[in-house]
Amino acid sequence: MDEHLPEAMRAVEHELTALLRRGRAVSSELAREVHPGLEPDAYGLLLWLRRCGSVRLTDLAARLGVGKGTLSRQIHGLEGLGLVRRDPDPTDRRAARLSLTEEGQRRFDAAQGGRLERFRQTLDAWSAADVGDFARLLRRFNEEYF
Repeated sequence: MDEHLPEAMRAVEHELTALLRRGRAVSSELAREVHPGLEPDAYGLLLWLRRCGSVRLTDLAARLGVGKGTLSRQIHGLEGLGLVRRDPDPTDRRAARLSLTEEGQRRFDAAQGGRLERFRQTLDAWSAADVGDFARLLRRFNEEYF
């Protein structure tokens, strides 16, 4: 361990480790809420599909920083659960666009609603400025680190 690291850097590492550990547990719970057969990592994939609406697999893979083969396998599993569909890309017949099915969107929105309510309860005592700063700093960290 580098004894020359500032204490604040050690605190960031500690708090991020705790957040990620808890996040994995919450993702498992949320995945089960969406569908009993859903893998925990797939919740984040559904979040991106919900946000994008419709996206090509190659674009989604680039955005998530994963290989097309890995993402294709995950999408195939989500299709099998009836949560995701592939439609022909009108601009390129060789490609497909991915989106949530109506059932996938309904199930995702229900699970996300509970998560957002928990965030609201946790952050309710924070000022609007603090919540805005927290979101801005998390976005900055995610953009620069990942």
